[in-house]
Amino acid sequence: VQLQASGGGLVQAGGSLRLSCAASGIIFSFRASGWYRQAPGKQREVVAGITNVGTTNYADSVKGRFTISRDNAKNEVYLQMNYLQPEDTAVYYCSVFGTNYWGQGTEVTVSS
Repeated sequence: VQLQASGGGLVQAGGSLRLSCAASGIIFSFRASGWYRQAPGKQREVVAGITNVGTTNYADSVKGRFTISRDNAKNEVYLQMNYLQPEDTAVYYCSVFGTNYWGQGTEVTVSS
């Protein structure tokens, strides 16, 4: 199983980024999956999740700004991040919940 995350970068506060996670060896639509992030000096935290039937959940800190989605045909999961703030700066990881399958992480830096 491989999860390949991409889409991170440097953006100014108020800007947007779209993260992508492509999977091989596992079918996203069969399991719940989502995104975590880990900021410098902080613990990894869950940001957003999407169940096998498409129900979504978000951390309070990103509700209304981030949107998780999935393309079953491409076997990819996305995280659209709008109105980014400096506190969103972190390495973002995609994962299949309940497994040890993690992407390699993609770095998001938001400047003020």
